[in-house]
Amino acid sequence: MAENHKQPPKRVFINNIDSYASKCIAKFLSEFVVRTPVDSEGEEEEKVISNPSGAGAFHVVGTVSDKLDEDRPYVLEEYLHLNRDELLSKLKECDVIIYNITQHADQVEEALWAVSALHNEMSNFSGPKMFILISTVMTWACSKPVKHDGLELPFTDEIFRKRRAHPNFKQHLDLEKRVVKMGETKRKLFSTYVVASGLQYGMGEHVFHFFFKTSWLGQEREIPVFGDGKNKVPTIHVNDLASVIQNVIEHQPKPYYLLAVDNSTNTMEDIVKTIASVLGPGKIRKRPFEEAFFSQDLSVMEIDSILVNLHMEGIRVMELFSFNWLCEFGLVENIELVVEEYRQTRGLQPIRLCVLGPPAVGKSTVSKQICEHYKLHHITLKETISETVSQLKDAVKNADPDAEKEDSAAEAQELLKTLKDSMEQNAGLLEDQLLVKVVKDKLMSNPCRNQGFVLDGFPKTYDQAKELFYAVEQESEDETSPISSHSKNMPEFVLYLDASDAFLKDRVMNLPEGLVQGHNYDQDHFLRRLARYRENNVEDETVVNYFNELEITPLYLEITSSNEPDCLLLKQKIFDMVGQPRNYGPSKQELEREERRKAEERMRREVQDKAEEERREAEEARHRAANWDEWTKGLKAVRQQEEELLEAQSVPMRNYLTEHVMPILTQGLIECCTSRPQDPVDFLAEYLLKNNPFNY
Repeated sequence: MAENHKQPPKRVFINNIDSYASKCIAKFLSEFVVRTPVDSEGEEEEKVISNPSGAGAFHVVGTVSDKLDEDRPYVLEEYLHLNRDELLSKLKECDVIIYNITQHADQVEEALWAVSALHNEMSNFSGPKMFILISTVMTWACSKPVKHDGLELPFTDEIFRKRRAHPNFKQHLDLEKRVVKMGETKRKLFSTYVVASGLQYGMGEHVFHFFFKTSWLGQEREIPVFGDGKNKVPTIHVNDLASVIQNVIEHQPKPYYLLAVDNSTNTMEDIVKTIASVLGPGKIRKRPFEEAFFSQDLSVMEIDSILVNLHMEGIRVMELFSFNWLCEFGLVENIELVVEEYRQTRGLQPIRLCVLGPPAVGKSTVSKQICEHYKLHHITLKETISETVSQLKDAVKNADPDAEKEDSAAEAQELLKTLKDSMEQNAGLLEDQLLVKVVKDKLMSNPCRNQGFVLDGFPKTYDQAKELFYAVEQESEDETSPISSHSKNMPEFVLYLDASDAFLKDRVMNLPEGLVQGHNYDQDHFLRRLARYRENNVEDETVVNYFNELEITPLYLEITSSNEPDCLLLKQKIFDMVGQPRNYGPSKQELEREERRKAEERMRREVQDKAEEERREAEEARHRAANWDEWTKGLKAVRQQEEELLEAQSVPMRNYLTEHVMPILTQGLIECCTSRPQDPVDFLAEYLLKNNPFNY
């Protein structure tokens, strides 16, 4: 039975609340509910502290580096770009101030200022306050080994005064000492704690993210281990670190320096090999530690951390606090849980599709487009069988004299023989049982379990589907993984492409000869395959029915055209069904390559556009010149026509003048010239009137 207390939740400040560890701690504290076994039956009872914004023991506030980063409902208030006076005012409003300096070295200076400013303001506190510095075990990296009777003992927090820091973490060590000293003035009013955290893992990863990502992507045949890999790495799950912080706040222990590490003694080689086995190729390769500095995915702080060699035990945490460890025995022991957290936190969930349909409907083309868009693995029978045979041959050829590996080589030899015998007896085909085994093994491979797959044209029958997926479901019953093998391999989406027989026959007839031979689409064979497919899909137990029984509703798409607009519409329907990609976006290098490609494409386009413009201008100039010549010729022709017309029209007039006017006019002009009168015009007029031949 829950009992309500009027004690208000504690207000907790955390710096860089949008960074990996601070975010996890903030979320843990905001969701924390006090639980104590106090009822009469010995069962656990919840003590819910009244909280106006929800049930929880803490109100979390903090600074962020980017307000637009993401929504954080577990944070009551977020502060962006505050000046020192504004930040100090916010700190004074809090009961607990937590500064995490495990990720960003630039926070060391701010943490020193914060603890100093709060120490100076103690007289103005309205109540007691606690300052917790989350530091790193790197402040122990150069400590002298502790030996007893010739045996090297683990470092414990009881000897913290003898610690020696890594050269790059001396500022961290100096800050630890200053924090401890400032808590000694008035401990009841201002208490300070230093929690030296092991390398944090879980909830999406940070320090070890390089190895998780490299393994998950599957682009490397071997995962690198920098250095000899024999260095022992002190670690802690980030939620266990949050539990330690919560216990410090609640119990306010007398020791003010605590080591927060789990009970593992894993080496770096152990960690990387385990990650590679669960997520990647299962193989590692030791590389000189200097090569780590060439990786753009690892910061100097992270490189220093993964090269540390410390065997540590958090004695005080074990003695003072009693809480349920999430990963008490380390990353290697809890790899399945940590990997699942990694996938969930980063949204790296596989996308699994099955594409079905008659031959030549376009399954492989669509499958390739889906794989390219979502970065999935394209699973075809031909390539899967070929790959399996090749891998078995390699396993037999590279057999190791080691007993266990020798047994594996013998199994590979036996399976290889079985496959070859089956293909010989079935005209190059595998019997269903072997075919299903080969495909199932492929779907169980790490690449398919990581990114997902598109299963192209298989299974073909109800029985094959049942054996392929139902058998996997049965195997999952004994598994301890939180996610069963069944859910990891059963397709989420089923795409069913169909078309009329006439359309399919016409498509095959118009294919290039090379594609016909490559897909074995010669007329007789194609018609037999099509008839067999139609026959298999009129029965009650079809592959589509199998998925319908599991409530996986196929998306039916009728193919009626090969035109580009229709294909784009088809792709969009598929992408709408599947949704957004669930993998890593492009890397920095890929983005740079894409930018270079776009720049080159722009330059190429500009050159082409300029050449096209010059060609167009030259063409227009030629057209203009040709048009001018043509216009000039036309103008001359028009003028000639006009002259000829005028000439033709002037003939009657000329004849009239020559016959009736010019003779008398000529005589009058001659008389005028002979007489030379004072008024020649009047003379000529009188002459014409007197001598007009038409006067009767």
